[in-house]
Amino acid sequence: MASQTALLGAAGEHFVMCELLRRGYIAALAPQGVPNTDIVVTDLTGHRLCTVQVKARRNAGSDGGWHMALKHEEIMGDRLFYCFVDFGSTPKDPPLIFVMPSRIVAEVIRSSHRVWLSNPGRNGQQRNDSKMRRMLPDYSKAYHPETTPYTDGWMDHYKDAWDLLGMG
Repeated sequence: MASQTALLGAAGEHFVMCELLRRGYIAALAPQGVPNTDIVVTDLTGHRLCTVQVKARRNAGSDGGWHMALKHEEIMGDRLFYCFVDFGSTPKDPPLIFVMPSRIVAEVIRSSHRVWLSNPGRNGQQRNDSKMRRMLPDYSKAYHPETTPYTDGWMDHYKDAWDLLGMG
């Protein structure tokens, strides 16, 4: 039986693929197990190619972010993009997609995690490192008491930013 997480991931991949096809791109799911790629995209002539990794979430949890891993700090490619899908709280909510270059994602999660580690935990203790990372729409709490360049709304620039794929 498929888990809710697996179903949500599949929904995100198919939703992004649908949006790509609607925009006139050729898009197909990558074979299961292909590292760092969920969707392969090309223009109609096959001259331009890019790959997409999809991260999907529902409006659950306190920080409104997406799960990432340590490896995402190092995954960067000129033609690799992430699509962060926010399905909202209910099936009636319109999904949001943030299209981001992999270099931006790597830098944001790397720098934000370092700051988070350097700041004391809730009870003043030193935080323990892990392989878990978070991509957040607002890093204000994670950076506190320091200021962050990634405040509420920093991801808005990437909302429906399909032009970043360079396929048009």
